[in-house]
Amino acid sequence: LIADRREGIGVCGWILVSVSFLLVFITFPVSIWACIKVTREYERAVVFRLGRILSKKAKGPGLILILPCTDTFIKVDLRMVTCNIPPQEILTKDAVTTRVDGVVYYRIHSAVSAVANVTDVDSATFLLAQTTLRNVLGTQSLAQILAGREEIAHSIQAILDSATEQWGIKVARVEIKDVRIPVAMQRAMAAEAEAAREARAKVVAAEGEMNASKALKEASMVLAESPAGLQLRYLQTLTTLAAENNSTIVFPLPINMLESLGQKNKGG
Repeated sequence: LIADRREGIGVCGWILVSVSFLLVFITFPVSIWACIKVTREYERAVVFRLGRILSKKAKGPGLILILPCTDTFIKVDLRMVTCNIPPQEILTKDAVTTRVDGVVYYRIHSAVSAVANVTDVDSATFLLAQTTLRNVLGTQSLAQILAGREEIAHSIQAILDSATEQWGIKVARVEIKDVRIPVAMQRAMAAEAEAAREARAKVVAAEGEMNASKALKEASMVLAESPAGLQLRYLQTLTTLAAENNSTIVFPLPINMLESLGQKNKGG
């Protein structure tokens, strides 16, 4: 990390800087083209003078002044970077092999830290995103991965953000694009889901039959108390049959005959 340095560049350093200024002044205005550099709106320049960072804050955008003999600079792009994580072979908590890929969106918020604290900030962030994805998903079961992608993505983002803070990186978003499982596991999961749906369907059908039987029992008790209601229900049934099957001829049997037959059977 870059520490606070109170010491300067030393006597020899100031001599070299003075000589550099003198050369620029002598060769002016030709030397001005070598001293002035332009940085775009989304770029910042980290300037080194005799190997030391000239300022804790990067310069730009716009025109910056560089001494040709003692200063060097590195341009840093501050735009959002998309890091595509290739599919990773992951063994989940419940011993299921999956292939998971994702994407990480990040940007550099401190150009000085990105240059001085890490060799290649893009490569380091890419490798860290790969290992973090594998470590986090390895602690989750397959059902948790499939159902909780958003929560897992936020967890990965928090881990990456805390790890890359000293590199001057701000992780804006993490997305898990696709979760692929073996074909045999897909078939097993489909069979399990189908069996669960069939079990629920049988339970619902049984509950429907039970409710229907209770309703029929209550209806029979009501009709038993009112013979006229039974006759009307009988006529309604005949009307329904005549409407649905026009070619069917129904000869209704009077209810009174059934009642008389029932009484005779009881008397015998």
